Amino acid sequence: MSNANLLVELFVEELPPKALKKLGEAFAALLADGLKAQGLAAADAAVTCYASPRRLAVQLAQVASKAADKSAQTKLMPVAVALTADGQPTPALLKKLAALGADASALPQLRRLPDGKAEALFFDSVVPGATLAEGLQKALTEAIAKLPIPKVMQYQLQSDPGAADAGFQPGWTSVHFVRPAHGLVALHGAAVVPVHALGLQSGRSTTGHRFEALVPVITLRDADSYAVQLRDEGAVIASFAERRAELVRQLQAAAAQEGLTPIEDDALLDEVTGLVERPNVLLCRFEAEFLAVPQECLILTMKANQKYFPLLDPHGKLTEKFLIVSNISPADPSRVIQGNERVVRPRLADAKFFFDQDRKRTLQSRVDGLAKVVYHGKLGSQGDRAERVRAIAHALVNQLRMATLPYTVDAQDEFAVLDSKVQQAALLAKTDLLTDMVGEFPELQGVMGGYYARHEGLRDGVAIAIEDHYKPRFAGDMLPRNHSGTVLALADKLETLAGLFGIGQLPTGDKDPFALRRHALGVLRILVEKNLPLALPEMVAAAFGAFPAGMLGDTEDSAKADKAREALLHFVYERLVGYLRDLGYSAQEVEAVTAIRTGGWGSLPKRLAAVRAFAALPEAAALAAANKRVGNILKKIEGAVPTTVDAALLHEAAEQALAQALDRVQPQADGLFEQHDYAGSLQALAALKAPVDAFFDGVMVNAEDAALRANRQALLAGLQAAMNRVADLSRLAS
Repeated sequence: MSNANLLVELFVEELPPKALKKLGEAFAALLADGLKAQGLAAADAAVTCYASPRRLAVQLAQVASKAADKSAQTKLMPVAVALTADGQPTPALLKKLAALGADASALPQLRRLPDGKAEALFFDSVVPGATLAEGLQKALTEAIAKLPIPKVMQYQLQSDPGAADAGFQPGWTSVHFVRPAHGLVALHGAAVVPVHALGLQSGRSTTGHRFEALVPVITLRDADSYAVQLRDEGAVIASFAERRAELVRQLQAAAAQEGLTPIEDDALLDEVTGLVERPNVLLCRFEAEFLAVPQECLILTMKANQKYFPLLDPHGKLTEKFLIVSNISPADPSRVIQGNERVVRPRLADAKFFFDQDRKRTLQSRVDGLAKVVYHGKLGSQGDRAERVRAIAHALVNQLRMATLPYTVDAQDEFAVLDSKVQQAALLAKTDLLTDMVGEFPELQGVMGGYYARHEGLRDGVAIAIEDHYKPRFAGDMLPRNHSGTVLALADKLETLAGLFGIGQLPTGDKDPFALRRHALGVLRILVEKNLPLALPEMVAAAFGAFPAGMLGDTEDSAKADKAREALLHFVYERLVGYLRDLGYSAQEVEAVTAIRTGGWGSLPKRLAAVRAFAALPEAAALAAANKRVGNILKKIEGAVPTTVDAALLHEAAEQALAQALDRVQPQADGLFEQHDYAGSLQALAALKAPVDAFFDGVMVNAEDAALRANRQALLAGLQAAMNRVADLSRLAS
């Protein structure tokens, strides 16, 4: 049994570039896992993944030519069934042994072992380890079947002398795979491993670059020479990671020569890496007159349609220069450059045409057209939606006004101006859906509305609100920049959430066609990161209230509407827990803070930091346990929990000491809490540890005397209220 490195390559027609990285990683992982599971490779064996536009390959270190034999124990049957009364084998036992390749001569080796309440016979045997050819065949077949192929192709096999040996009939057999496969390599060291897949027999030959390979066919010497021979003889960088790194290096070097920076886009880098076998970055230009078009339009058309890398100046402004990635490296690249410059010009001209045409009509003139754009079959048109968003936005402004009471006359005027801006922005926010530019590039909705609003001379706050009302569009995206945009973004997301929850269109599993998880995360990010004094229940109530009676079941089934509202609140709270966990806090810390349903979420990060600091105190564990004990006692009280403590009824020294300590500590903790010094407020509670411990050691809470019992319960209720202003400390108890 010898060990050597193993190489497996599938040579195919051009793979989908957006899926190439995932396909390559999956092929390597699945094949390696299959071999490791059969004992042909060590669990920690090094795995090297290769993926280029026309190949998926994997190299696995130190693979055995044959797996080690394994001892196996097989349960045969109960002794009462296997043996007669005089100990002779029954026909059933002999038949079972024959199925295992044994006979009556194996009887002395059978073992009687307890099996539940009875005994059973067990047969010990040695299972031969799989040969590499057998194991690789199994692993390869399973890996191909499990590949995350975005869309499967069907094709017929061409004439191949080895296809018949693999059970395929050329010209008649259909094969299903991501792209037609033309070659299979399987090398164990320098030896070919005889396996087959997709109608192909394994060999040692592969093909390099379509145009720049030095030889038409590359005969691989061994598994270790794969990447080197492909590079030297085939002009191919086989490793996806190495090819991507080389692409990034060339992009940065070419941009630096011009004093510019290439656009940052990881998805574009991955896609272009999946398009070329050996990148060659070249500098191109377009006419400066196109820079009059919003740069988002030009950048999008160059990235999405041409896979180019626009170049930005030090201020982040688009320049007329851009980088292309060629799959060939001619001595004179001028024709490649000219061809790409010629190709991009019509794209930019289209963008300029759309921009010029759209500006001939105002956003206001497009409002009536929203009534003809269906938003959802059960929720009406985009025009209906715009009116609902306006109503929700108005309610949010009023909630903000009430949250900041008392306010001056100037503050009232400020809220009135805010409401005016938000109402105008909400009316116009969706009108850019009817423009030619957004029709061509849906990704620019909102962005183009902001440009057109500025062109019309609308207030800058309105234009920014229109542009920002989709934000945050994705994890890590910027939040709306001004108050108007913030309110409008909240209203827009709440309308979507309330409407779709109201009609039962909830996310299921990994399916979320309306991106409701993203909308919920956007709402909570705005509330937390902008420290808004808004309460989620009131916001959700306003959102549901904006829909006509009956649309969400309000008049037909009020219980159904209530259930939808509760489901939405729970949904957003679930997202909140995940969001806070992503900030680096533990499940206990997050649970302690979120158990206190505060009006505004802006204080949550500070509360979490305070809880973490409190948990580090030596008194924390005892106080958390005491808090949990207090909660359990108060839960068992039937009726209202007493709240008034009568000092005259404090008979025991321990309860007197606790009441005095609480009177002394609570004002200090509350004062720090009101100053938003949550860490200080919790730390002040540390002084309660000794009196709390003494109370539970020396005082019977549930005394027989009803007055004493109620007084002690009231004392504990006051203690719980004092301890749980920042967070529910009982959640920290182990």
